[in-house]
Amino acid sequence: MRPVTELLVPQRFCGPPDSGNGGWTAGALAALDDADAPDDRSDGWPAIEVSLRQPPPLDSPMQVDTDAGVLTASFGGAVIATAHRVDRDLLEVEPVSPEVATGAESSYPGLDFHPFATCFACGTSRSEGDGLRIFPGQTGDGPAGALVAATWTPHPSLHEDWHTYVDETPRASVATTWAALDCIGGWAGDLTERLMVLGRMTARVDDLPVIGEPHVVVGEGRGQDGRKTFTAATLYDADGRVVATAEHTWIAVDAELFGGRMPG
Repeated sequence: MRPVTELLVPQRFCGPPDSGNGGWTAGALAALDDADAPDDRSDGWPAIEVSLRQPPPLDSPMQVDTDAGVLTASFGGAVIATAHRVDRDLLEVEPVSPEVATGAESSYPGLDFHPFATCFACGTSRSEGDGLRIFPGQTGDGPAGALVAATWTPHPSLHEDWHTYVDETPRASVATTWAALDCIGGWAGDLTERLMVLGRMTARVDDLPVIGEPHVVVGEGRGQDGRKTFTAATLYDADGRVVATAEHTWIAVDAELFGGRMPG
C-alpha cells in the first residue's frame, strides 16, 4: 500500500491559474484510498465522494490524514478536501457515437470564451499532450439541462505510475480519469452563464482509460438549487463500454476570487 502522508498537485494540473483542477485533485485524493486494495484492480475502484472545501494549492504538499474511513487533505491548518467511500449507484449518462461527439466539439462554448483557459481538462490555452483538451459541445437537451459530448485520447505522459493493474496495457492514471469526467459537467450545466467551481464529485472507476485509445465522454445537466448546479458525466471506451462515471455539485463563485473571468 502506498503510504498516506501527503498529496501534491503539480502546476500542470491546474484548473484556475493558481489552484488545482478539481477533478484531478479529487481523483488523486480518492486514489489514496487503498486500505484494503487487492493485488490488482480488475474490479475497478469503489465509488468515492470527494468534497472540495478550499482551492487546492499548486506545488505545495498537503498533509493527508485518515480517520474512520475519511481521508482529509489539509494545507496550512485548513481542510482542502475530504474523501470517503459511498455505497450507492451512480446513474450513467447515455452514450453517443464518436462521430456525434466529434461533430459536437466545433460548438464548444469555450472556443469563443473560456473563464479558465489554463484548465488542465478543458482549457483552450493548453497544448496537445499538455492538457486533456476535452472540448464538449451540445448534442441535445435532457429533462433538467443540456446533453454534451467530446472525444478524448489519453496521452502517453498521463500513464498510471504506481497502481498494480490487471494487465500490462498502458493506462491513464486514476487522477487523470477523474479529471476527464470533471469539466464536461460544468459545460453541461450553466458555466456559460455564471462562474462555477467544483464543490463535490462522486466517481466510480471501472477501468483505467487505455493510453492512445479514442474515448467518448458525455455530460448531462441535472438541475439547479440556488448557487448549486448538479451534473453528471460518463466516460466510454472505443467499444462503447463504461470506463468511469461521475456526479457533480458545482458552486457559483465570484470570478475575482478564483482568477476567472466572465463576458462583459
